[in-house]
Parts: sequence; structure tokens; C-alpha cells
Amino acid sequence: MLYLDTLSMARALFGVEGGNSLAKLAERYGLPPKGEAVNSSNGLADLSYEVEQELAEYCKHDVTLCQHILEKLAMEVEGGYPVKELKLIDMTLKMFINPVLELDKEMLSEAIEEEKEKREALLEKIGVEEKALASNDQFADVLLGLGVTPPKKVSKTTGKEAYAFAKNDALFQALLNSDNEDVSLICEARLKVKSTLERTRAQRFVDIAGRGTLPVPLHYYGAHTGRWSASKGSGLNLQNLKRGSFLRKAICAPSGYTLVVCDLSQIEPRVLAYLADYQPLLEIFASGQDAYAAFGAQMFGIPGLNKKDHADLRQSAKSALLGCGYGMGWASFSAQLLTGFLGAPPTRYDKAFAKQLGVTSQDVADFISWERNLEMMAGIPRTCTDDELLVHCVSAKKIIDIYRSRAREVVSFWDLCGGLIKHSLADGKEYTHKCLTFSKESIRLPSGLSLRYPDLTGSADEKGRVQWHYGVDKKKLYGGKVVENVVQAVARCVMTDGMLRIQKRYSCVLTVHDEVVVLVPEDEAKEAEAWVLEQMVADPPYMKGIPLDAETGCNKRYGEAK
Repeated sequence: MLYLDTLSMARALFGVEGGNSLAKLAERYGLPPKGEAVNSSNGLADLSYEVEQELAEYCKHDVTLCQHILEKLAMEVEGGYPVKELKLIDMTLKMFINPVLELDKEMLSEAIEEEKEKREALLEKIGVEEKALASNDQFADVLLGLGVTPPKKVSKTTGKEAYAFAKNDALFQALLNSDNEDVSLICEARLKVKSTLERTRAQRFVDIAGRGTLPVPLHYYGAHTGRWSASKGSGLNLQNLKRGSFLRKAICAPSGYTLVVCDLSQIEPRVLAYLADYQPLLEIFASGQDAYAAFGAQMFGIPGLNKKDHADLRQSAKSALLGCGYGMGWASFSAQLLTGFLGAPPTRYDKAFAKQLGVTSQDVADFISWERNLEMMAGIPRTCTDDELLVHCVSAKKIIDIYRSRAREVVSFWDLCGGLIKHSLADGKEYTHKCLTFSKESIRLPSGLSLRYPDLTGSADEKGRVQWHYGVDKKKLYGGKVVENVVQAVARCVMTDGMLRIQKRYSCVLTVHDEVVVLVPEDEAKEAEAWVLEQMVADPPYMKGIPLDAETGCNKRYGEAK
């Protein structure tokens, strides 16, 4: 039996931020209003005949609306709503409706108790009460008592000055990694006290384990580009479980089965290289060598660059490969490096690295000669000196500049997509690029669905440049953002096509970003792992020859599979 869901379909067709409720969809299509029941059944153990009859009519009306809305939604896509997308909706719903993953209640209970003991021991060691760390004002007083000025920032929400105590604040990161052990311990304790998410989620896992198996709450088409997201209101986000955490390890296959985990490797850079015709990078991926080292060798002109002898340069090449393909500027790159770029440890480039990178005095002079550079640099939160920040920013800009000079095909793809905003998305002139078709406020994908840019408008800024915005909240749109959208959307097509091939033989029971978790019989584990890998890296018919790769692992426990 195939489960269909009008809410999921509407989310894909009209966007994740639009009104896709039954009432809103009925209004959109001119159907009878959903209405409301006069009587509520909340808290009632027994229903009177009158209440039961009213609720029955109310339910029948909802079912009728669903049927009519389903028919209308199917007509929104030329040729009908894609069958394989309906199968993905079915797969998503069954992960929740027919759950099979089990939870190790004993492990979870022990981990919760162990975390509590560590937190209490740390608080006892530093001699500070938990409530003093939980309160911003009291925590600021604790820092002052240690001779540290509490770091502050301008809140992006309110525009007012606020304490910079968030985990990803550069100033807080500096205190956390301070050479002063007392300051470092205080900040570590603060994180443990404030980070209730893992404790809360662990307790939810324990509660679920007491009831049965683990329902996987995911939103099909939860993001603009079609990727899944955690279901709102579920209180159970399985999309951000930390690697190596006890929460991952507590998720297990049922008796007689094991889990094969397959994660597509560097899928976005591979798709970007294909769409941009960036042949040197495609050749690196096809060679099967260390992609980050090989790309670094190209970027920095160092033949034989490797992880052992050139760790810093390889990491910089990795950052560029994973993060610079969508037009990111040096200021954003500099700031993110200081707080930990894409999950890496916080990094500040120093003079030794700048020299290794090839930064010259002329580079520095050119940088400071442009007043806008100094203004952007001044806006970067930091604990280092102005001179140290200058070295860091010039080095970050050097990496961005080198990336753009080496990856000219990518830069050209930004320009192409930037031009297509007016030519196709605004003016409605159809244009096809490889597996993508650009038209009025829409980019058709290999899946048969489209990226949508409703209410697209352009207006000139103070310099006469046209700035494009779309949607109710007027999101900014530019070439690099279009590239990011299409790359992520096509990567999602590659991922889901592999999952649908797998689903014909085994059950996909969880997906996290570019990773799929597959339930297989224990006695087929080795064969199944190889087969799953084969399905995930199969050549997509819409991107012939793209060099795909993936990592796999197999274990009874999800967190130990890879």
C-alpha cells in the first residue's frame, strides 16, 4: 500500500514557508471551506451521540477535501506529480508509521546518569552554582571575578548590544580555549549547563524505548531544495545527532537484522563540478585520490601536497572546496574560520601560515588600501589584536582569490546563473543547462519537480545595481545563491534515486543529510553493504559520467556503523 500525503506534496509544490494546511489548500483551489467543529473531543472519554455525529461529518468533509486537493495537486506538474516522488513520500511516512529501529534503554539511562555526574563534578571543581552559569548576568559576574571582561556583540535580532555567550560566538570560543584553566573550565561548565538539548533528547529516547520502537519524524521536502528536515513539534531532531554520541550508538537494528550506513562523499562539490564543467576537479574525483590534497596541490601549486606534510594547506583546500563554491566572500570566510568552519576546530591564520600561503606585503597593502575591507574587518568578532586579525583576513582573502582564479569554470557558472535570474526567472525566457530548465520563477529539476522563486522582483540599489528578491519575506537572490540551490537540489536527486533503488530490495529506515541507513538481514550483511554502495553511486541518467563515491559501514548500532 502506498501512503499519499497532500501536505507533503503541497510543500514541494508551493514552498516550505507557504500555507499548506488543509484549510489553506481548500481556499487556494476554491473548494468549500474546511470549517470547524463546534464541539471538542479533547479530554472526553465517552462521546455523546450528537458530538460523535458532528465529528463524523467533520471528518467526512476533511476526507472529501483531501481527495479533491490530491487531484488538484497532481495537475500542478506537467505529466502529473512524479511517481518516484510519491514513493519518497511513502518511504518517509513509513519511517514514522511503521518504525523498526530499537533503542538501548539501559545504555541511554547509564549515559544520562554519567553526564549528570560529570556536570556535577565540574561544578564542584570550579565552586560555582549551576544557576550562576545558566544566567547571562550572573555568568558575566563570574567572568569579572576572574578578571575577564565579558565579551559582547550586537544582536542580529534586536540590533542591541548583548553578551557573546553562544557556543558559536568567536569571543566565547576564545575564552573556551583560553590558556587560563579557570576561565576555560568555567566556560566548559557553562556549555554543559546550557546544553540541555542532548539531555532532553536522551530522556525522550528513554521514554520511547519504554513504549516500543523509534518513530523517525521527518518532513519530506522540508527545505527549499527538497531535502528532508526534522518534523516540527516532534521534539526529536534526528538530523543533528553528533557523530560518536551515545544517542547514535543507542539506535539499533531489531533482532536478526543489522544496519548498513552509506554516506555520499563530497556530493555537492561533485555536482557543482559537473554542472560548471570544471574538468580538473572532475578528474581529481575520478582518480579516487585524496580529493582535498589533490585540489590543494592545484590551488597552491604544490605537487605532491599531502595531509602529513601540508596539513594546514590541505585543510584550507578542504574549506575552499566545501565552502567557497557558492560565492562566499573573504569576510564571511574569515569570521566562520574563527568559530570553526563547517564543524572544524576554530582557526586563526598567523604569519607563518600566511608566508606558507604566499601572502606578500603587496597583498597586505592592497587589502588595507580599500576602505570597505577595513570596515568589514572591523565587524568581525575576535579576541586577537588588530594586526593579528589583519593577517588572518588577508590570508582568508588570498585563499578565496586563489580558489576563484583556479576554479574559473565555477565563477563562470555563478555569472551564468546570475544572468538567468533576469533572462529566465524574471522575464520567462526558457533556458536549458544540462539537467536544469530555467523558466518563469522556476527551475525544473531531474526529479520532475522545480525550485520555486515566487514574486520575484528586482530593484536598483544606491549604486544602480539590480538586486533581486523573492517570496513573502523577500529573500535575496543572486548568482551564487542560485548555484547553491541547484547544486543542493540536484545532489538531493542523486541521493533519493539511490534510496529508491535500495528500497526495492531493503528498507531505508533513516536518512540524515547525504547519508542513508538501511535495514538488512544479518546473514546478508557483507553482500548487502556492497550492493547498497553500488546503488548509491550508480551513474544518474541525467548526469552521465559524474564520478560519484560513497563510504559505507555495517553494524548492529547506528553510531558504530561508520
